[in-house]
Amino acid sequence: MLIDGVTPHLSQNHDLTIFCITDPDLPDREIVNGVEYIRVSRENYVFNVARELSKKQVNQEYYDVIHVFNRPRDVLIYKTAMSKSRFVLSLHNEMFKENKISTEMGNLVIRATDKIMTISEYIGTTITARFPLAKSKVKAVYSGVDFKKYKPIWSEEVQNSRKEMRQKYGVEDKQVILFVGRLSPVKGPDILLKAMKGVFKKQHNAVLVIVGSKWFSDDTIDEYGLKLRQLAESLGENKVIFTGFLPPSEIPVHFLIGDLFVCSSQWQEPLARVHYEAMGAGLPVITTNRGGNTEIVNHLHNGIVIDDYSNPEAFTDAISYLLSNKKEADSIGKAGRKFVESNHGFEHVTKRLEDLYTAAMKIKKS
Repeated sequence: MLIDGVTPHLSQNHDLTIFCITDPDLPDREIVNGVEYIRVSRENYVFNVARELSKKQVNQEYYDVIHVFNRPRDVLIYKTAMSKSRFVLSLHNEMFKENKISTEMGNLVIRATDKIMTISEYIGTTITARFPLAKSKVKAVYSGVDFKKYKPIWSEEVQNSRKEMRQKYGVEDKQVILFVGRLSPVKGPDILLKAMKGVFKKQHNAVLVIVGSKWFSDDTIDEYGLKLRQLAESLGENKVIFTGFLPPSEIPVHFLIGDLFVCSSQWQEPLARVHYEAMGAGLPVITTNRGGNTEIVNHLHNGIVIDDYSNPEAFTDAISYLLSNKKEADSIGKAGRKFVESNHGFEHVTKRLEDLYTAAMKIKKS
């Protein structure tokens, strides 16, 4: 999502090449809107990319900066293949934990990397706490949304779409609480479902819409998914709606269904991008004080932050408060939209990335 979002902006001022996996519907090499795409087989992907880099190096061709996404070890392979490039490693989860990388390997990667981009300050601390060597290289680069895709629910231009989507799910006359995310215990949908029992007692017109599946592109229902559906059935008929898996292209319009958004994460969330998306849609946000969430959600300003994150009653209270106080809910929703408009469009993210790339280029070679 980040790569797709910044590509149109980065390519305006830079020669950009994107390496990705092959697709039967796409050529292995093409240039689209000035951006070069090189697609290699998923099998042995890292070595296939390294081979492409080596070919260029043999021909005295180099990239000024190579940006590696979320795979620390791969930096060492790519750097061997193209030694003259500067390397930026970005991390969107805790890839430097002990169970993911050894101390020796972690230090090797950090020394080989010029800058380390993290999606939140929280993720940065998970690196520097274990590897103090990384302190001068780590920089949080916050993500964002595409404002062409995410419009606020009060915008005139989305009223027809909002009406159609709410009719599609039979919630046109309801107060809709929206959850978007993986159906996994770490995301806490079971906590949210338990909270809805109390919400429904106070707000008879409320419904919960759950967008997502077990895993990306995987719509199978596992034991946990079955438990969620049993919890939903216990709440009454048509009180909880599961959409199942939706492709990324359909996610923006589904935010138009909601009246408020809940992120019920139980784990140390790196910083879920659904926060940016919900705020982009102008929805008041309820989230948990876990990981990086509170770096962009300010309690009672552009959202509500729940400290007692494993307690369903805490969610019941927060949801009921917003549903009962439309003026406050509208104020929070508008503050969220203003917040992302001011600093979290992909044009803003691009500027932050360019600054990071420039800093990487200025580091003297040891």
